[in-house]
Amino acid sequence: MERYFLWYKAIHVIAVISWMAAMFYLPRLFVYHSKPNITPEMDETFKLMERRLLRIIMTPAMIVTYIFGFLVAYIYGFVALGIWFHIKMGAVLALTILHGMQAKWVKDFAKGENKHTEKFYRIINEVPVFFMLIAVVMVIVKPFE
Repeated sequence: MERYFLWYKAIHVIAVISWMAAMFYLPRLFVYHSKPNITPEMDETFKLMERRLLRIIMTPAMIVTYIFGFLVAYIYGFVALGIWFHIKMGAVLALTILHGMQAKWVKDFAKGENKHTEKFYRIINEVPVFFMLIAVVMVIVKPFE
């Protein structure tokens, strides 16, 4: 298993990049989808794009991120992981909660029940950046080691 450690780590990083790209893009779709005066055709196109992004890219990438992240941590040795790891996992948990919220919003749009404004989604679009920055700094810098 240790022999493939770097492969597992590479897969984990690729999955994280894919997950974050989707986490950044989906709220942008919500911004445009929540604008007034969109045509029924545009509404259906946004619904399709949001559903596919969530189901085909975002959720599978999150699952692969978790699987290979825990595999890498297991091989590395959980005992060797310091406070930086726990802070990073807090940020990942926050991203996972945000992922769930975005999934709910996709369902709300699909039912025609969006409750949020364009401005709300513009603000939400920045939230994953904050938690991603925390996770990256913890993994690379390990400030509390």
